[in-house]
Amino acid sequence: MIIKRAARKLVLFLAAVFAVGCVWELYKVIGPQDGATIVGWRLVPKASNRAMPHTWDMIARLLEPENRSGGSPIAITVAGYAWYTLRLAAAGLVIGASVGIGLAVLMARWRIASRAMLPWVIMSQTVPLIALAPQVVSWSGKISLFGWDWPRWASVCALAAFLSFFPVAVGTLKGLTSVPSASLELMETYAVPWRVTLVKLRFPAAIPFIVPALKLAATLSVVGVIVSEISTGIRGGIGRAVISYQQASTGDAEKIYAAVFGAAALGLALFGSVVALEVFLNRNRPRGVSS
Repeated sequence: MIIKRAARKLVLFLAAVFAVGCVWELYKVIGPQDGATIVGWRLVPKASNRAMPHTWDMIARLLEPENRSGGSPIAITVAGYAWYTLRLAAAGLVIGASVGIGLAVLMARWRIASRAMLPWVIMSQTVPLIALAPQVVSWSGKISLFGWDWPRWASVCALAAFLSFFPVAVGTLKGLTSVPSASLELMETYAVPWRVTLVKLRFPAAIPFIVPALKLAATLSVVGVIVSEISTGIRGGIGRAVISYQQASTGDAEKIYAAVFGAAALGLALFGSVVALEVFLNRNRPRGVSS
């Protein structure tokens, strides 16, 4: 049954990708080559080959060398960039999820903590990441923890955690406080300690809230790493590839989309890991209460 549902979702995903490709090619046929303005605003994108290459040209470019002068296909090079970014995003997701769950437990345990911390948690997401990134990256070489010098990649992980902790904190808090009052009263009747109630009752009830929050956090962690790589110029990741490929987009428009495809595949990979975690957590849950 699980395999059949997975196959159905894969077919639907491939159909959606094909539909997007068809819309892309249709716009190239009917869209203006130089774009258009509406009420003085350039809102209609260009349909030229330099701005919007054909889908088959972008796919074929993935199999060609990165610099067209020989070497491994650009898909292999982009996969290396994506692997570096994936590790940073995964580390940021783990840190952000840990911080978010910890804050949610504190806010669920003490109401005064919720009133004091929740506004700050919400306000933290109003800080633009592109302005925060240079400040955090400047920690490199200035912070030493027990003899360990803070590297630049740790700053990128911190920025990814900064973006990903918010949905986890809010989703976990909602799940921990969604337990029916009758169940809580039953646990209190048996004088069950709060920590046991947390593990045996609150967390199982919160799984349908935590898993969607983790899915959102996974995509946000990827966005945080890529934006951090672009704004700080850290080498080795897909964000740096976007910068370098963009510089060559004048004569090689398909090259920049190779990095875009790599970033999209990266987000799907991390999202898929959360889906696998969801299947594991819901393996013994009734279908009616699974997320």
